[in-house]
Amino acid sequence: MSTITATPISTAAASANGVVSGAVDKATIANNFQTFLTLLTTQLKNQNPLDPLDTNQFTQQLVQFAQVEQQMKSNDQLSTLVALDKTAQSTAALAYVGATVVVDGATAPLSNGSANWNLNTSKPATATVTITDATGQTAYSGTFSVNPGNQTFVWDGRGNDGRQWPEGAYKLTATGFDANKQPIAISTEVQAIVDSVDLTQTPPLLSINGQNYTMDKIKRIVRPGSTTQG
Repeated sequence: MSTITATPISTAAASANGVVSGAVDKATIANNFQTFLTLLTTQLKNQNPLDPLDTNQFTQQLVQFAQVEQQMKSNDQLSTLVALDKTAQSTAALAYVGATVVVDGATAPLSNGSANWNLNTSKPATATVTITDATGQTAYSGTFSVNPGNQTFVWDGRGNDGRQWPEGAYKLTATGFDANKQPIAISTEVQAIVDSVDLTQTPPLLSINGQNYTMDKIKRIVRPGSTTQG
Protein backbone atom coordinates (compact mmCIF):
# COMPACT_ATOMS: atom_id res chain seq x y z
CA MET A 1 0.00 0.00 0.00
CA SER A 2 1.58 3.30 -1.15
CA THR A 3 1.64 6.51 0.85
CA ILE A 4 0.72 10.02 -0.27
CA THR A 5 2.15 12.71 1.95
CA ALA A 6 0.73 16.24 1.95
CA THR A 7 3.14 18.79 3.10
CA PRO A 8 -25.10 11.47 18.27
CA ILE A 9 -37.05 1.91 24.66
CA SER A 10 -33.43 1.09 26.06
CA THR A 11 -32.16 -2.44 25.58
CA ALA A 12 -32.19 -3.13 29.32
CA ALA A 13 -35.85 -2.09 29.66
CA ALA A 14 -36.89 -4.20 26.67
CA SER A 15 -35.04 -7.19 28.08
CA ALA A 16 -36.70 -6.77 31.49
CA ASN A 17 -40.13 -6.48 29.87
CA GLY A 18 -39.44 -9.66 27.92
CA VAL A 19 -38.55 -11.54 31.10
CA VAL A 20 -41.67 -10.33 32.94
CA SER A 21 -43.89 -11.16 29.96
CA GLY A 22 -42.38 -14.65 29.70
CA ALA A 23 -42.97 -15.30 33.39
CA VAL A 24 -46.60 -14.13 33.15
CA ASP A 25 -47.19 -16.33 30.10
CA LYS A 26 -45.80 -19.37 31.92
CA ALA A 27 -47.97 -18.75 34.97
CA THR A 28 -51.07 -18.25 32.82
CA ILE A 29 -50.48 -21.44 30.83
CA ALA A 30 -49.79 -23.43 34.00
CA ASN A 31 -52.99 -22.16 35.67
CA ASN A 32 -55.06 -22.83 32.56
CA PHE A 33 -53.61 -26.30 32.21
CA GLN A 34 -54.37 -27.12 35.85
CA THR A 35 -57.92 -25.79 35.45
CA PHE A 36 -58.38 -27.86 32.32
CA LEU A 37 -57.24 -31.04 34.07
CA THR A 38 -59.60 -30.34 36.99
CA LEU A 39 -62.57 -29.85 34.65
CA LEU A 40 -61.63 -32.92 32.63
CA THR A 41 -61.40 -35.09 35.73
CA THR A 42 -64.73 -33.78 37.03
CA GLN A 43 -66.45 -34.42 33.71
CA LEU A 44 -65.07 -37.95 33.50
CA LYS A 45 -66.27 -38.70 37.01
CA ASN A 46 -69.76 -37.35 36.39
CA GLN A 47 -70.41 -38.27 32.78
CA ASN A 48 -73.63 -39.93 31.71
CA PRO A 49 -72.97 -43.62 30.94
CA LEU A 50 -75.64 -43.46 28.20
CA ASP A 51 -74.04 -40.37 26.64
CA PRO A 52 -70.30 -40.56 27.27
CA LEU A 53 -68.06 -37.59 26.60
CA ASP A 54 -66.18 -37.36 23.32
CA THR A 55 -62.72 -38.67 24.14
CA ASN A 56 -61.32 -37.47 20.79
CA GLN A 57 -62.06 -33.89 21.74
CA PHE A 58 -60.35 -34.29 25.12
CA THR A 59 -57.35 -35.88 23.43
CA GLN A 60 -57.03 -33.01 20.96
CA GLN A 61 -57.15 -30.47 23.76
CA LEU A 62 -54.47 -32.35 25.70
CA VAL A 63 -52.30 -32.43 22.60
CA GLN A 64 -52.75 -28.69 22.10
CA PHE A 65 -51.74 -27.95 25.69
CA ALA A 66 -48.72 -30.24 25.30
CA GLN A 67 -47.70 -28.37 22.14
CA VAL A 68 -47.95 -25.03 23.92
CA GLU A 69 -45.83 -26.36 26.79
CA GLN A 70 -43.22 -27.63 24.32
CA GLN A 71 -43.17 -24.28 22.54
CA MET A 72 -42.56 -22.50 25.85
CA LYS A 73 -39.61 -24.78 26.55
CA SER A 74 -38.25 -24.02 23.08
CA ASN A 75 -38.61 -20.30 23.77
CA ASP A 76 -36.64 -20.73 27.01
CA GLN A 77 -33.85 -22.47 25.12
CA LEU A 78 -33.88 -19.76 22.45
CA SER A 79 -33.61 -17.07 25.14
CA THR A 80 -30.58 -18.88 26.54
CA LEU A 81 -28.95 -18.96 23.11
CA VAL A 82 -29.63 -15.24 22.60
CA ALA A 83 -28.06 -14.45 25.99
CA LEU A 84 -24.98 -16.51 25.09
CA ASP A 85 -24.70 -14.70 21.74
CA LYS A 86 -24.88 -11.31 23.48
CA THR A 87 -22.11 -12.39 25.84
CA ALA A 88 -19.97 -13.50 22.90
CA GLN A 89 -20.57 -10.17 21.12
CA SER A 90 -19.58 -8.23 24.24
CA THR A 91 -16.40 -10.26 24.66
CA ALA A 92 -15.47 -9.72 21.00
CA ALA A 93 -16.19 -5.98 21.22
CA LEU A 94 -14.02 -5.54 24.32
CA ALA A 95 -11.09 -7.05 22.42
CA TYR A 96 -11.17 -4.08 20.00
CA VAL A 97 -10.59 -1.43 22.69
CA GLY A 98 -7.17 0.11 22.13
CA ALA A 99 -6.77 -1.48 18.68
CA THR A 100 -6.11 0.55 15.54
CA VAL A 101 -8.82 -0.16 12.97
CA VAL A 102 -9.92 1.04 9.54
CA VAL A 103 -13.53 2.03 8.82
CA ASP A 104 -15.31 3.89 6.02
CA GLY A 105 -15.32 7.60 6.73
CA ALA A 106 -13.89 10.98 5.84
CA THR A 107 -13.21 12.60 9.24
CA ALA A 108 -9.91 11.93 10.98
CA PRO A 109 -8.17 13.54 13.97
CA LEU A 110 -5.13 15.76 13.57
CA SER A 111 -2.88 14.79 16.47
CA ASN A 112 0.86 15.28 17.01
CA GLY A 113 1.17 16.91 13.60
CA SER A 114 -0.38 14.06 11.62
CA ALA A 115 -3.79 13.08 10.22
CA ASN A 116 -4.26 9.91 8.17
CA TRP A 117 -6.77 8.72 5.60
CA ASN A 118 -6.87 5.82 3.17
CA LEU A 119 -7.84 6.54 -0.44
CA ASN A 120 -9.18 3.85 -2.72
CA THR A 121 -9.76 4.00 -6.47
CA SER A 122 -10.29 1.39 -9.18
CA LYS A 123 -7.77 2.79 -11.69
CA PRO A 124 -5.05 5.45 -11.95
CA ALA A 125 -6.38 8.95 -11.47
CA THR A 126 -5.51 12.52 -10.67
CA ALA A 127 -7.14 13.43 -7.38
CA THR A 128 -7.93 16.83 -5.95
CA VAL A 129 -7.83 16.59 -2.17
CA THR A 130 -9.52 19.17 0.06
CA ILE A 131 -9.26 19.13 3.85
CA THR A 132 -11.67 21.18 5.95
CA ASP A 133 -12.00 21.80 9.68
CA ALA A 134 -15.09 21.33 11.84
CA THR A 135 -16.50 24.71 10.73
CA GLY A 136 -16.13 23.90 7.03
CA GLN A 137 -13.14 26.19 6.50
CA THR A 138 -10.60 24.86 4.00
CA ALA A 139 -7.35 24.02 5.73
CA TYR A 140 -5.50 22.47 2.82
CA SER A 141 -6.00 21.54 -0.83
CA GLY A 142 -3.77 19.87 -3.40
CA THR A 143 -3.64 17.66 -6.47
CA PHE A 144 -2.01 14.22 -6.44
CA SER A 145 -1.68 11.11 -8.55
CA VAL A 146 -3.34 8.04 -7.09
CA ASN A 147 -2.91 4.41 -8.07
CA PRO A 148 -5.48 1.59 -8.05
CA GLY A 149 -6.11 0.04 -4.64
CA ASN A 150 -5.52 1.43 -1.16
CA GLN A 151 -3.00 4.13 -0.38
CA THR A 152 -2.43 6.21 2.70
CA PHE A 153 -2.79 9.98 2.61
CA VAL A 154 -0.92 11.74 5.40
CA TRP A 155 -1.40 15.42 6.21
CA ASP A 156 1.05 17.17 8.53
CA GLY A 157 -1.47 19.80 9.62
CA ARG A 158 0.02 22.67 7.64
CA GLY A 159 -2.17 24.76 5.34
CA ASN A 160 -1.25 25.92 1.86
CA ASP A 161 0.15 29.07 3.40
CA GLY A 162 2.41 27.07 5.73
CA ARG A 163 0.37 27.83 8.84
CA GLN A 164 0.07 25.00 11.38
CA TRP A 165 -3.57 24.18 12.04
CA PRO A 166 -4.68 23.24 15.57
CA GLU A 167 -5.41 19.66 16.59
CA GLY A 168 -8.97 18.49 16.05
CA ALA A 169 -11.20 16.67 13.60
CA TYR A 170 -10.70 17.32 9.89
CA LYS A 171 -12.68 16.08 6.90
CA LEU A 172 -11.06 15.01 3.63
CA THR A 173 -12.88 15.17 0.29
CA ALA A 174 -11.28 13.64 -2.82
CA THR A 175 -12.47 14.03 -6.42
CA GLY A 176 -10.67 12.32 -9.28
CA PHE A 177 -10.36 12.12 -13.06
CA ASP A 178 -8.76 9.41 -15.15
CA ALA A 179 -6.41 9.88 -18.11
CA ASN A 180 -9.40 10.58 -20.39
CA LYS A 181 -10.63 13.37 -18.09
CA GLN A 182 -13.57 11.22 -16.99
CA PRO A 183 -14.70 11.43 -13.36
CA ILE A 184 -13.68 8.48 -11.21
CA ALA A 185 -14.88 7.62 -7.72
CA ILE A 186 -12.38 7.82 -4.86
CA SER A 187 -13.57 6.39 -1.55
CA THR A 188 -12.07 7.38 1.79
CA GLU A 189 -11.37 5.39 4.94
CA VAL A 190 -10.12 6.51 8.33
CA GLN A 191 -7.67 4.75 10.58
CA ALA A 192 -8.00 5.31 14.30
CA ILE A 193 -7.90 3.72 17.73
CA VAL A 194 -11.05 2.26 19.28
CA ASP A 195 -11.52 4.45 22.35
CA SER A 196 -14.32 2.55 24.11
CA VAL A 197 -17.22 0.16 23.66
CA ASP A 198 -20.86 0.62 24.72
CA LEU A 199 -22.05 -2.77 25.98
CA THR A 200 -25.52 -1.47 26.83
CA GLN A 201 -26.41 -1.51 23.13
CA THR A 202 -27.24 -4.55 21.01
CA PRO A 203 -25.04 -5.10 19.13
CA PRO A 204 -22.27 -3.33 21.09
CA LEU A 205 -21.08 0.01 19.68
CA LEU A 206 -17.41 0.89 19.24
CA SER A 207 -16.38 4.52 19.69
CA ILE A 208 -13.94 5.58 16.94
CA ASN A 209 -13.02 9.22 16.36
CA GLY A 210 -16.02 10.25 18.45
CA GLN A 211 -18.44 8.26 16.28
CA ASN A 212 -20.14 4.93 16.99
CA TYR A 213 -19.67 1.87 14.79
CA THR A 214 -20.87 -1.72 14.99
CA MET A 215 -18.23 -4.42 14.68
CA ASP A 216 -19.29 -5.33 11.13
CA LYS A 217 -18.23 -1.85 9.98
CA ILE A 218 -14.57 -2.56 10.76
CA LYS A 219 -12.75 -3.33 7.54
CA ARG A 220 -9.25 -3.99 8.82
CA ILE A 221 -7.19 -4.08 12.01
CA VAL A 222 -3.82 -2.40 11.68
CA ARG A 223 -0.76 -3.63 13.52
CA PRO A 224 1.02 -0.75 15.34
CA GLY A 225 3.87 0.65 13.25
CA SER A 226 2.66 -0.88 9.98
CA THR A 227 1.62 2.47 8.41
CA THR A 228 4.41 4.41 6.68
CA GLN A 229 4.23 8.15 6.99
CA GLY A 230 6.18 10.60 4.91
